Amino acid sequence: MSAVEIIGLAASVSLLAGWRLYLCVFAVGLAMYTGWVDLPDKLHMLDVLANPWVIGIAGFGAVAEFFADKVMWLDSAWDAVHTLIRPLGGALLALAIVDPSDPAWQVAALLLGGGASLLTHGAKASTRAVVNTSPEPVSNAVVSTGEDIVTGGLLFLALSNPIAAVVIAVLILAATIAALVLLRRLLRKLLNRERHAPDPSPRA
Repeated sequence: MSAVEIIGLAASVSLLAGWRLYLCVFAVGLAMYTGWVDLPDKLHMLDVLANPWVIGIAGFGAVAEFFADKVMWLDSAWDAVHTLIRPLGGALLALAIVDPSDPAWQVAALLLGGGASLLTHGAKASTRAVVNTSPEPVSNAVVSTGEDIVTGGLLFLALSNPIAAVVIAVLILAATIAALVLLRRLLRKLLNRERHAPDPSPRA
C-alpha cells in the first residue's frame, strides 16, 4: 500500500472507531491475524491486536455494544463511559495501521487517530442525545441499526480496498462536520425558542 492509502485506512478506521470501537478492534485484529492488513513491524506491542484472545474479547464487546446502543438513554450512558476509551482506541488503531518508524510520526498518528475518534464520538453522542428526546423508542433502535450497517459496511470496504478507504475517510469527516454544524444550529434554535417563550407563571 502507498503512504496515502495507509493514511486513508488509518483515518477511516479511527473515524469509525468513534461510532463502534469494539467492532473496529475486532475487524482490524482479524484482518491482521488473517494477513489482510500487515502486522506492525516496528511496534511489536501492537501485535496483540491479532491475538485470538483480544479478537474474541473485542467481539464480545461488539455484541455488548450492539445491544446497549439499542436501549434509550442506556446508549447515552454507554457513550459517556466511552468518551475517553474510544479516542484512545482510535489512536492505537491508527498507530497499528500506520506503523511509522519515526517517533514524530508515531506521535502524529496517535494525535490524529485519537482526534478523529473523538470527533466522530462527539457527533454520535450528541445526535443520540437529541434522538433520545423523541417520545417513541423505535427511532433510537432505527438510528442505532443504521449506524451498525454503515459502520460494518464501510469498515469492510476500507479494509478490502485501500483506495476506497481514502474516499471513506473524507466522506465520514465531511458528514461528521456537517452533523456537528446542524446540531449546533438546532441547539441554538431550541435555546432561542425557550428564551422567547412566554412566562407561564401567573402575574400578581
